Amino acid sequence: MLNRITAIAFLGLVSSASAHELSKGPNGGPLVDVAGRHVEMVAKGTELVLYLTDAVDKPLASAGTKAARAIVQDAGKTATVTLSAVEPNKLVGTLAQPLGTGARIVISATLADGHALQARFTNN
Repeated sequence: MLNRITAIAFLGLVSSASAHELSKGPNGGPLVDVAGRHVEMVAKGTELVLYLTDAVDKPLASAGTKAARAIVQDAGKTATVTLSAVEPNKLVGTLAQPLGTGARIVISATLADGHALQARFTNN
């Protein structure tokens, strides 16, 4: 009986965790929900672009974003990439090399309204 309760609790946690992960964004990249804001990651070559939208997918202004960066773990190496705000709703940075399959990316930034964003992606 205890094993059944544990299994049900675990499935509930898995279901609630995946509810924040959306499939693909309008630009073709993976999309995650961060407290009612959406962050989509698109990596093309050495360019890393993050598209910011609100809960109803309207562009969220990137102007005034502070401390925006990406921590990239790829092929056993970790690098920090500075992200710059590009209007209307992008954060853009330059990678040392194109992302490999399985690379992990953690994005953090503080929007102009003071809202802190943190999003996690795995490059597939």
